[in-house]
Amino acid sequence: MKTFTLDEAQSLLPLVESLLKRATESKQAAEEIENELTNLARRIHVAGGMHINVPQVAARRAEMEVQLQRARESIAEIDDIGVQVKDLETGLLDFPCRIEDEVVLLCWKSGEAAIEHWHTMESGFKGRQPIDDRFRRRTNSGNSGSTSRPN
Repeated sequence: MKTFTLDEAQSLLPLVESLLKRATESKQAAEEIENELTNLARRIHVAGGMHINVPQVAARRAEMEVQLQRARESIAEIDDIGVQVKDLETGLLDFPCRIEDEVVLLCWKSGEAAIEHWHTMESGFKGRQPIDDRFRRRTNSGNSGSTSRPN
């Protein structure tokens, strides 16, 4: 597992925030198309059938798949960096960090200006605590660029 120092995680925020925004927007676009198609199916059912523009419906389904794929690719890019997407809806990301021989998670939520919280692997978001001096003293993660995740 790749770990980050606080400085490394902070420097990655613009990139991962951009990827997260792209994933969120793509997911929302796909959901809007899905709702549109669901409403169409409902109208067809209620009317007992109706004439539809099949190529147009097929194009909307294809666009929905494109948007879903774009969201999946954006999340995969974040994951490849070593950052964990915990909740796409709220924009919650965790950056693994090694402190005092323990891996903890630097926690950032969309809308926050900087990474200002951390929590243990077990406690999750509810266990968020403010960043303290232990994190600010560290300048190098020691394994920057290495990962041990299986492919």
